[in-house]
Amino acid sequence: MGILKLLLVDDHGPLRRALYEGLEATRAVQVIGEAATGREAVARALELDMDVILMDVQLRDPEEGRRALSGVGAAVAIRRERPRMPVVFYSIQDDDEYYREFRASGILTHYAYVRKSNYLLPSMLVPLLRDAVSGRSLVDPEIEDRVQEVRDLDEQSPRALLEPNELRVVELMAQGMTNEQIAARLSLHDKRAVSRTNGRIYAAWGLSENAVDDKVARARATLIYMLNRMVMWDESGVALVQDRRGEWMPLYKEE
Repeated sequence: MGILKLLLVDDHGPLRRALYEGLEATRAVQVIGEAATGREAVARALELDMDVILMDVQLRDPEEGRRALSGVGAAVAIRRERPRMPVVFYSIQDDDEYYREFRASGILTHYAYVRKSNYLLPSMLVPLLRDAVSGRSLVDPEIEDRVQEVRDLDEQSPRALLEPNELRVVELMAQGMTNEQIAARLSLHDKRAVSRTNGRIYAAWGLSENAVDDKVARARATLIYMLNRMVMWDESGVALVQDRRGEWMPLYKEE
């Protein structure tokens, strides 16, 4: 395998420059293009004739804001046009959403996903890049553990117990909307439909089993939605969550 032609994608300018210089210095890599956002990465990948992409996972884009493509999203878009384009994801982020997005992406081969802290030297990246080009895959053991944690969390997710319309209602409830406001937002003809949906949500999450009024149930449903963890309350009103051993522990520790 000769010199690898590489597209370098990182939103941090100084780090991207350091990577550029370090990779070029290995004489195993030629950086033929750079990008700072997911949008730029997709556009450059369709223009260039490269062998592999080195991609940060978090890619801030001032124009897109929260809608910005992540590195994983950009890789998926690129692979629609260039199937199995080799990508090495090189990230410092430890956000569940990135691991969740990666797990849902369906990327199977021609990739590596590693922590920057474990591959500080550009020379350490060269074997990963070559392996990705060869069709192999690698997930940093630390990242693999976190992906498994997210998988376990999702399997126990209270949101997974709700139908899409129920999930939308509790999302708006968590934003502080009244039933009337939720009905208006969802263009429902009968605002009582929201109350009935609330009842389904409370039942799915075990909130209807307690003798609590609607205000308390709404507050508890909001907490469960925001945490995306099942919470139960004891007779004294203490919120409990399960630890890794499955034991119920207080959510909030008293000082």
